[in-house]
Amino acid sequence: MVDYSTLPQNKILCVDMKSFYASCSAVMEGLDPLNCYLAVAGNLNRPGSVILAASPRLKKEFGIKTGSRLFEIPNDPRIKVVEPKMATYLRIATEISRVFNRYVPKEAIHTYSVDESFIKVDEAVHLWGDAFTIAKKIKDDIEREFQLPSAAGIGPNMLIAKLCLDLEAKKKGIAEWTYADVQAKLWEVSPLSEMWGIGRRVEKTLNGMGIFTVGQLARFDLKKLEKRFGIMGNQLYYHAWGVDLSDLGAPIIEGQISFGKSQILLRDYKDKEEIQQVILEMCEEVARRARTRRKAGRTISLGIGYSHEDFSGGFHRAKTIEQPTNVTMELYRVCLDLFHQHYNGKTVRNISITLGNIVDDTELQLSLFDLGAEKKRELGYVVDRIRNRFGPGALLRAVSYTSAGTARERAKLVGGHKAN
Repeated sequence: MVDYSTLPQNKILCVDMKSFYASCSAVMEGLDPLNCYLAVAGNLNRPGSVILAASPRLKKEFGIKTGSRLFEIPNDPRIKVVEPKMATYLRIATEISRVFNRYVPKEAIHTYSVDESFIKVDEAVHLWGDAFTIAKKIKDDIEREFQLPSAAGIGPNMLIAKLCLDLEAKKKGIAEWTYADVQAKLWEVSPLSEMWGIGRRVEKTLNGMGIFTVGQLARFDLKKLEKRFGIMGNQLYYHAWGVDLSDLGAPIIEGQISFGKSQILLRDYKDKEEIQQVILEMCEEVARRARTRRKAGRTISLGIGYSHEDFSGGFHRAKTIEQPTNVTMELYRVCLDLFHQHYNGKTVRNISITLGNIVDDTELQLSLFDLGAEKKRELGYVVDRIRNRFGPGALLRAVSYTSAGTARERAKLVGGHKAN
């Protein structure tokens, strides 16, 4: 059993903008976000383009959701499909953050994603009322000023606030959980992937251990979880009890940190040389993301998805190396090994690369067989500084100027999509 009296008793809001991209576009089109049938597609000229967002009614009545394809949208006159306006979405998100700032100082706000934020209101309750009242004021302000729907979960820590949002507040608008609600409301959750922080792969592993509900996870032997998952096993166990000691803004599940990049290609790729060129560009981006956080990793994963013309399918393989790295060419060599071992010649439509098993990039183990390791490592940081100053397209590899390259086009995008 957990002694909740010793744990933080904060008042934290987790505010989510419902179907944010779709809702923003609906308002721009003069439509009601909650009652219209609207989808945001990456590119209206490509039938295979991914749906980035769908309005609530389109999701509910037609089953179209984020990740669906443009060709899946029925030919119905009520449905409107628009391209994204990322720069506008970001401006609106910034203005919504200013609404939060009316009630709490900036240091009490943590922007978790473009459409979701955590707000600590402990010091504001004597000014504005209890946490529920503050949540309602914020929700009303956003609806009145932007015509956008939102929801808020309230909890004593970030984890419970987020779980409350996902599992109850998104249906009700506003909801509040305390530690007393953990066993009654969280433990009954199944499948496990319904709980924030548990992905499909972890769920599959837990199912293989006989764990199918959050309650079963909470009552499972902690030592066995730690033996199987390491530090993440400890976190999974305590999160099932609603325990989260993270400060506002810290990653809630630190053991799950990784750096990745996935890309749905603009066309089918079948030439091995072209596929390898895209992999190199993506390794560059993954390495850059790790360097930005001064991290390095030992486990490199490569995922290849085949085109519908080849009846989909694909593979996902990983390899763990001895020395942690954030050097582009070292990631690329590992990805090439995996690619050559498992690629069967089919048409490729999407690629994903992940760097995991993360450590701080503070030490470098010297090797007699690679005396230039420190220079390679530092070169990556130099390239990053140039791109940060002059833009992502200021310095590109030669492969980006071939017909296979995608980096030049992506450098023009905001958040991976059209700005306007």
